[in-house]
Order: sequence, then structure tokens, then C-alpha cells
Amino acid sequence: MECAGKGRGTRCIGPARRRCGRCGAVSYCSASHQLSHWIVHKDECGRLEQQMKQVDVLNESPFTFSEEASVKICENQESRCSFLEKRGLHLAGMWECECSCEVTADSLEHQRIYDSWSLPSILCPCSEPVSPLSKCLLGWDDYYKWRNLPLNSPVAVLLHWAMTIYHAIKLAEIGGLIHKNKKELWIHFLGPEKELVQFGALAELQALLPGLQVHIVLVGPAVPQYRDGERINLSIYPRCNDGECMCKSSSGSIMQTTSKSQTSEITLLFRRGLYHEVYKDIAKHSLPDLIIALNAGIAAYPTWLPTIELIKRVNIPAVFSDYCEEACNLAAQSISAVTGHTLSIPIQLNPFRQPLVVEESALLLPCYSNCFLFGI
Repeated sequence: MECAGKGRGTRCIGPARRRCGRCGAVSYCSASHQLSHWIVHKDECGRLEQQMKQVDVLNESPFTFSEEASVKICENQESRCSFLEKRGLHLAGMWECECSCEVTADSLEHQRIYDSWSLPSILCPCSEPVSPLSKCLLGWDDYYKWRNLPLNSPVAVLLHWAMTIYHAIKLAEIGGLIHKNKKELWIHFLGPEKELVQFGALAELQALLPGLQVHIVLVGPAVPQYRDGERINLSIYPRCNDGECMCKSSSGSIMQTTSKSQTSEITLLFRRGLYHEVYKDIAKHSLPDLIIALNAGIAAYPTWLPTIELIKRVNIPAVFSDYCEEACNLAAQSISAVTGHTLSIPIQLNPFRQPLVVEESALLLPCYSNCFLFGI
């Protein structure tokens, strides 16, 4: 990882191997950079110290590959690429953006539509659940039991998008921010990136939210120009790679272009641009019930300021996630400065966070996609 004091006057003299003796979450190339950075670090050091005490909780998951996907990657014994390669998933379809070899959603010239899990049927939810959902799911263990999946199945690596949306909806309902028992729900989903390649996995929301018409408007500058304004249905589940599986009896593609006469439980609409710049146009056709922004990085990007001001003005509940608790703390400070209010949904660990740790994070604290949630 980089020296936390990089850019503060003098050049770094080598690798960042000198860790803060109190929190242990940041490291430095030299004592001089550590001293010069203290004016910044002193305000966060205590928080980071407490967060570092929760490392084991962050790395905990019910999966058989839990240690491989967390501790071994953090200790450079494994990588995200090696994790996927062992399972035959490296650069395969929806998995393409999950490796660490510089393949990202932005680097794909044409964001293709993937309708396969690239897994055998026993390892993936390629069709309707055997039994309807009878209770609120509280974590990955609940989900895997309901879907009859073995705990060595890696699908949680992709399904964390759908499951985090599901969890955000339930948090908003519990907090009284949106009404329960709605028949139709409009979600404005801000800042999609990897999701633009992996949105086929959102078809699982059909099983998670039965009987609910869910319309998700994916808004952000990463939406490609050719997809701006596109409206599609997620009408079937991504398929497995077993030739004789019943999922092959479903006709057509996972993506079906919609028309006024067509209905679907999950509908996606893509809009290119910053939310505060295109909101008026979007709102002409779809006033949101809920705003969701995953891995938002609110404190890191100044473009969030006018968006938070807009969310405050229109008074729509919003749920955000980020890679670590400290990013959420910084976001909460930024939001409070804009809105003058505290969070309506406090910062909390997401039980449906991605189980595959992020490599080369800014902190020595383990980071996971959609690791923590909070809301306004």
C-alpha cells in the first residue's frame, strides 16, 4: 500500500512499512512522513483503532472459502484472480470485472449482456426458488439455505448487488422511510460501474421481492452513451452451464427490451449523467420511492455535494454503502455539513457484503464491496 503521508512535501523514500503504532491501519515510508501526516491522522486514529479491533468480524462469513477470500488475499497468499481461476471463472462473463488484472467496467469497449453464471446448476440460482420466501433474510447463511446452495458456491461474489438492494429496501421499510406492502417500487440507483456489466445478477430480485414491480433507474456518468435511455426487463434468471438443466427451457434472453404492453417484475432504465444534472428529466417519468448508491465514496468526490443537496431538497430517503466504516464516517460528516441532520439509518455492517476482500486498499483495514450501510 502507499505511504499515508505521500505528497506532503518530500518524496517517499521507499515502501510504506512503518505502521502507526496506535491504530495499525495506516503505514508510512519514514518517520518524517509519519510526523508530517499526524496533523491529519490524529483526528481519525482513534476511530481506526476501534475499527481494526473488528477485523475478524469483517472477515467472517459462512462460506467454506472464507479464509481464502479474505485473510489469504490480505496476506498476499492468494489474489482475486487466483480465487476466480481455481473456480474456472477468471474473465468469464459477469465475473470479468472481479479480477485484479486491470479489467474494469470502464475498460470494456462494449458492455455485453451476460445471461450465464458460468457455473453448474448445483452452485447457482438459475431458476425459480423451490419455495417462496417466507421471512426476511438476515444474512448469507439464510439466503444459501433458502436457495439450496452449498456454502462453497461463489455466487455471493456477484449477488451482493441484488442482496444489498434487498437489504436496503428492508432497512428503509423498518425505519418507516418507505411503506411496506407496496405493489410497485421506483429506485434511483446512483453511480453504477461494475453493475453495468453484472446487472444480469439483479434478476435475483424477482425471487427476493415476489409480487413487487421494481423499477430501477441506473444513473451515472459511467453509463455508456449507447445505453442512455435504454429500458429493459430482467425476465428470466441467468442460466447455469448444465446442458439438461430446466433453466434451458426458458425461452429468450435474460434481457428483453420493453414496450408499453410488456410487464416485468424487474425493470431497468439506464440514464447517463450526474444525478443532480439529470434528475428533473428523470423525475418527469419516475419519482423515486428510494435512492440507493453503492460504494458511493461521498467524501472522496466533490460531485456528491450538489447531489446530497438535491436529495435533501426533494426529501427522498436514500441508502448508501461503502468499502469500510471509515469511508462511511467521512461520508456522514459530509452529509451532516450539507443537510444539518444526523443519519436516519446509522452506519452498520452489511450482512450481504461481498465476501471477496478488495486488494491494495488505502488502509490496512480489510475493505469489502458494500461492506457498510447507512442512510438519510
